[in-house]
Amino acid sequence: MTRTRQAALALAGFRIAYGLALAAKPVRATQSWLGPGAAAAPAEVPLRGMAGREIAVHTALAAAVLSETPIKPWLVVSIAGDCSDIAATFRAGDGLPDGAPVKTLVVAGLSAALSAAVLVALDR
Repeated sequence: MTRTRQAALALAGFRIAYGLALAAKPVRATQSWLGPGAAAAPAEVPLRGMAGREIAVHTALAAAVLSETPIKPWLVVSIAGDCSDIAATFRAGDGLPDGAPVKTLVVAGLSAALSAAVLVALDR
């Protein structure tokens, strides 16, 4: 397995772990991002949906890595998910804790950048 595919597998593993943590403890995982609203029962619905996205996309990425099939589509979907999280957070803006949009930009932006780095490395 190439180093690039090993990096993709490690990335998938971290993202699956994040999805599992988000599914198990959505309030704890998102309190600093969403503030008190994260504790509301209705907030758990989209948070668990987001967790499912993380788990599904990155399990598919891991499976593609291990089966030596194309991984580019899964990396693109991962990047799109991160970008949608950033856009949605900036859209909510004032209803979130201070600094939440910038923190989301940093965390989700870094995640997207790591996925993009693996994507670019595939073509080298």
